[in-house]
Amino acid sequence: MQKKGQGLSLDVIIIAALALIVLVVLVVVFMGRSAVTEKGISKQGNAELVQYKALSYGDCHPGSGAEEAFVAATNQATTADERDQAKADFESVIDSCKSSASTKEQCGSSAGCRWK
Repeated sequence: MQKKGQGLSLDVIIIAALALIVLVVLVVVFMGRSAVTEKGISKQGNAELVQYKALSYGDCHPGSGAEEAFVAATNQATTADERDQAKADFESVIDSCKSSASTKEQCGSSAGCRWK
């Protein structure tokens, strides 16, 4: 009697199992790093907002809505041009609040601006 069968050798099965384990480990590592990167990106917008508050704000400055919009636009930006545009837009809001109000009452009447 001759046995004619085809099957996978034990070596092939072991190599395939090891390759699958390595693949799973790589996926886990890259998924973990992408979460860390996403957290770092969200911190970037907040850091830039703090910088604007310290250096550019006057007595009359943008309200929380404009600040949140700036942070969101900065965090969603995928290119340097988009980040630069978000900065330019926010700087124009800061300038608008600074120039339109010299008193608390004037600041309150400016759209989206608040006093100190």
